[in-house]
Amino acid sequence: MYILKVIVYCFIIQAVLGCQKKTEKVRKPNILFILVDDLGYHDLGVTGSVFYETPNVDKLANQGIMFTNGYASSRVCSPSRASIMTGKFTARHGITDWIGAKAGENWRAKNRHNKLLPANYNMQLPQEDVTIAETFKNNGYKTFFAGKWHLGGQGSYPEDHGFDINIAGIDAGSPRGGFFSPWNNPKLKNKEKGENLTLRLAKETANFISKHKDTTFFAFLSFYAVHAPIQTTETKWKKYRKKADSLGIAKTGYRMERVLPIRTIQDNPIYGGLVETMDTAVGLVLKALKDNGLDNNTIVVFTSDNGGVASGDHYATSNLPLRGGKGYQWEGGIREPYFIKVPWLKHKGLKVEFPVINTDFYPTLLDLTNIPLHPEQHKDGISLKPLLEGINLEINRPLYWHYPHYGNQGGEPASIIQKEGWKLIHYWEDGHEELYKLPSTEQDTLNVILKHPKIAKTLSDNLLQWLKSVNAKYPVKDTKYDANKAKNRCLNIVNKKWPLLESQRLEVLSKNFQPNKNWWKSKLTTD
Repeated sequence: MYILKVIVYCFIIQAVLGCQKKTEKVRKPNILFILVDDLGYHDLGVTGSVFYETPNVDKLANQGIMFTNGYASSRVCSPSRASIMTGKFTARHGITDWIGAKAGENWRAKNRHNKLLPANYNMQLPQEDVTIAETFKNNGYKTFFAGKWHLGGQGSYPEDHGFDINIAGIDAGSPRGGFFSPWNNPKLKNKEKGENLTLRLAKETANFISKHKDTTFFAFLSFYAVHAPIQTTETKWKKYRKKADSLGIAKTGYRMERVLPIRTIQDNPIYGGLVETMDTAVGLVLKALKDNGLDNNTIVVFTSDNGGVASGDHYATSNLPLRGGKGYQWEGGIREPYFIKVPWLKHKGLKVEFPVINTDFYPTLLDLTNIPLHPEQHKDGISLKPLLEGINLEINRPLYWHYPHYGNQGGEPASIIQKEGWKLIHYWEDGHEELYKLPSTEQDTLNVILKHPKIAKTLSDNLLQWLKSVNAKYPVKDTKYDANKAKNRCLNIVNKKWPLLESQRLEVLSKNFQPNKNWWKSKLTTD
């Protein structure tokens, strides 16, 4: 009888363990999506920077798949973020500029004296779209958002589009009050004076992971960094000022692009500190995955919403050898770090050249988690699962960009089609076009349209037909355009703005630089 009981007991234990193993096998993986604001393609060590230090992101990239031709769907933030959420290109979902930008006749208040009045655009994420968060929530995932939203105000916050939890996600496109507490965000309480916003968002995300380690979650960490205002601590500024000095401080750091000066060297010690803090924050969240035993069952995505700010705003970084940056129509404005880590796949460290775009994240993550695709929603995305598994995709799909606006950074109203290694840019001011062969001319300086008129015509027809099919909105001529005022503005930029920028750059690199006594509140302590 005793032997029989032992046999029965062992059988029960084996059955339980067997059930546990089966449960572990069928449990859906978690998702951690990390979106950095305004991070340029070359702002990471793993993508070629010798100035910025990003060991945590570099490690993540080398553990996953690096898409070397990964794109954002827009050169500015809100449209790009809407594309991630909806799986649609900007002309289709209708958010074509950062929400809050002036359009139509209101544009004249900017005193830019441009030839066109920018098109009107949607000011919030359309309610009829089923976001990626809503789809994961509908499939049993706990959904979490932390950080920058900028996809509408009250009634169009993260919690209105599928996120169970919203930390700090409001209508603002930059951190109100700066990167050090006290900040002004109704969705994020101030706890400690001088606390860093980027690290706080990482801690909130890590806490969510720890609290929900026994559930299945979709966590979206959307940093306000490295967007302006460009701020860091005195300690980090000193570190990167010393590094810039050791690398050799150039006498000049700018050249003129078509409209504004553009930064040509990565040597901003303030921005260097801001980037490093972002990297530290990424490390905190990845550590939370590992500490909770979730790193082998969590897909991690890392990307940016548009190119690095090389003109306008705070002229923070250089995207060379890519031309342009945030707000520009060239590669520097839309090519992004684009990494996906799938722990159970063996192709770690693989570099994929196939052109991908941020509308692909939606179907890819559904496919990786065995959730049925929704092609009627993510119309402009494809699943990258085959590429992640080392299988080539034999398709030549076109990619489209539509920006009927003027960028704050010097970009012009234009639409783009990219297909089969060719990129055509159509400019709305006068209808002229540029044709580039990628990737050999990634700086977008060799316009070959005169050598390949047939290719240009085919691409142009394709682009214009597609825009018509999605009811795209266009800029219109400004009947009050004054050529003399436009000329005077250009002369002022060359003769005054450019020299001022060079002077400010050297001031930030001087040993005596001090923005204010408390270094943007980073020196504040709790009473």
